[in-house]
Amino acid sequence: ENFKPAQVLYSLKAPSNHLALNRKLHFSIAKDDNAHFEIDSLTGDLYLSKELDYETDSHFLLQVIIKDYNNPPQNSTVFLSIDVEDKNDHSPYFQDDFVVIGIEENVPVGTLVYTFNAKDGDGSFLNSKIEYSLETSNMGENPFFIHPLYGTLTTASPLDREVTHSVILTVFAEDQAINLTDRWVDSLAVKIVILDINDNSPSFMSSHLSYVMEDVKVGFLVHHIIAKDPDEGRNGQVTYHILSGNEEKTFVLDKITGLLTTAQFLDHEVQERYSLTVIALDDGNPALSATQVLTVIVLDVNDETPVFLKQLYETAVHENRDPGEFVIRVEAVDRDAGLNSLLRYELLPGAGYEKFKMNSHSGELITAASLDRETQEVFSIKGSSCHDLGSPSRSSTAQLYLKVLDENDHSPLFAKTQYQISVTENLEEGSAILDLFASDEDAGLNGEVMYSFIDDTYGAFAIDSVTGSIVTTKALDRETKSQYTFRAVASDRSTHFPRSSTVSIVVHVDDVNDNNPVFLQNPISVFVPAETAVNETVATVRAEDVDLGSNGAIVFNLMMAETVFQIDAKTGDIILREPLASKGFSTQLLVMASDQGIAPRTATAVVIIFTEEQEEVISFSHTLYEASVPENSAAGGH
Repeated sequence: ENFKPAQVLYSLKAPSNHLALNRKLHFSIAKDDNAHFEIDSLTGDLYLSKELDYETDSHFLLQVIIKDYNNPPQNSTVFLSIDVEDKNDHSPYFQDDFVVIGIEENVPVGTLVYTFNAKDGDGSFLNSKIEYSLETSNMGENPFFIHPLYGTLTTASPLDREVTHSVILTVFAEDQAINLTDRWVDSLAVKIVILDINDNSPSFMSSHLSYVMEDVKVGFLVHHIIAKDPDEGRNGQVTYHILSGNEEKTFVLDKITGLLTTAQFLDHEVQERYSLTVIALDDGNPALSATQVLTVIVLDVNDETPVFLKQLYETAVHENRDPGEFVIRVEAVDRDAGLNSLLRYELLPGAGYEKFKMNSHSGELITAASLDRETQEVFSIKGSSCHDLGSPSRSSTAQLYLKVLDENDHSPLFAKTQYQISVTENLEEGSAILDLFASDEDAGLNGEVMYSFIDDTYGAFAIDSVTGSIVTTKALDRETKSQYTFRAVASDRSTHFPRSSTVSIVVHVDDVNDNNPVFLQNPISVFVPAETAVNETVATVRAEDVDLGSNGAIVFNLMMAETVFQIDAKTGDIILREPLASKGFSTQLLVMASDQGIAPRTATAVVIIFTEEQEEVISFSHTLYEASVPENSAAGGH
């Protein structure tokens, strides 16, 4: 078809019966067939008058008329069949310049997306046979495949709109001319829009943890909840709701904006954290959702004062212990948190507080010095204080009542180291002669004193172990024992290592006139020569009194008036005052010995005086004397 006009296509020859050279022939083409061809009427050369188009006419049947002008004239007709050979002079073409295709992202692999149908005006098979191919402008793997012969575009891999929203493809249509250089190509830009399917759940982007101070006002913004949904349109529109954890309506959540605000006042000490289960819900059909547990931590404000577990702490501590002895641990609680609840303890100045030291961290109280119960038994410290580390700090106080426990560190102490007492010998049995007292500064059993003797009192005395009273246990007799010396001990009643002290006691038994004078001889017979001179001592009476002093000082006197004889009151000498009358003189003198006590006691003796010539015979007036004596009569009684 690309044969140029005016070129000889073919030369017709005269029939064999017209080969004579002298024949004159005339060639012509029937009128209806000469649109594209002309023939030389003389030579029979067939010419192309205008270009052929295979796609318009691919075959011509020409009727050529040959006239023979010889004689006789003859006419003949020749049919000339002309086939137009196709030339690849048409490019494939698409009917559209740009194609936009939509396909849902959830279609399976191999789904038909579109069928391309390019045209090619060439007539022959290869020149008009089209093969399809494509290129993508997107980076990465091409998710589509085009069939080279059928032009069908299908999915080659799963689609995901959230990864790739759209794909720009260039589809090529190329004919299959034998000569590669003759092949024609057309292209078509294709945009494939991947349509959203609600295949993505919302995903929380905001933190699952939020902090808020406990003193914020109602309506305070606590947290901005954000969830993203990569789907489009309603599939990606997210609303927010609280599923649980907000039963007390403490918070309000804006379902559109995701703003979480307070609806009530917060109190860290009542509830320090909230666990809110929040759902993010898209508007797809069916709707997809995601949940998140949002933890709202209520931060502490120092709004609580420390409180001691007790307002009064009472305890006891032993005396005499080394410094550092544990006494008690005070404890306070602060419902705040963090530094606001971190407590420090201290002792406030007060009486005796310097003897103690408090650990500021633990609240443990220890001694700073050795304690002496006898110096101070009770410490009442009104200033045990604790304060938190908040700003400003808050504090409270408690009272400490500390009792010092006794150690047996004191021995009983007597007022004197020795007691000397005098008692009369006529005390009745059981009479108290002395009340001992020993003081012990210790307390309890350590300070309770018991008394006892550690020496022999010869059965004369006893001591009350509780009162310390010393009493006689028998009648005393100075004449038998005039002095008792013994020791008493005072012991405390401690169950561990009791302590004691001793005291010396000297008991002097004072005399009582309880003894009569006793003549050393009674009766007394005295021989006096008749010629004895006047004023001569003719006899001496002797008497003793074991009492002391005046009670034992004896004087003598004659009980009957006598002129012949006289007795010396002190010496007991009997003195002759008148001459004896005769050698046969005899007489009886009744001598009384009397002591000098307040109630003098006496004794009598008979002094028989006789001369040589006569001897007096002494005789009793009765041969039997009888008397009755009560069994409890005191010694010396008549």
